[in-house]
Amino acid sequence: MEASRLADASRALRHMFIRDLILSASIGVYAHEHAARQRIRINLDLAVEEGGGRDDLSHVVDYETIIRGVRAEVAGRHVRLVETLAERLAAICLADPRVTLARVRVEKLDIFPDAVSAGVEIERRRL
Repeated sequence: MEASRLADASRALRHMFIRDLILSASIGVYAHEHAARQRIRINLDLAVEEGGGRDDLSHVVDYETIIRGVRAEVAGRHVRLVETLAERLAAICLADPRVTLARVRVEKLDIFPDAVSAGVEIERRRL
């Protein structure tokens, strides 16, 4: 299956991304995962409608707004599944009407001693 294009001049889309955001999360289904927070890595790739070329923050999606929302979600209540967290983060990204597509990757970093990470990647489109 062909990956969705995030940047596309013919559709006036730009690719905005946030790479390797490392946060401490209360996440997991097992008892030991409820007892202690664990490191997760978040990557966001967004297809964003272009803002007319103005050098003005009001014409673009603000990275800070997205990251504040992500941090608040991760700092909140315990989440059992990385899939659930990924869906919530996609909803945060799609809350800005200029974001037409959100690709979200959430990885648990310390879950297996012989693997760098385990997690999920989802892609959601504005309907």
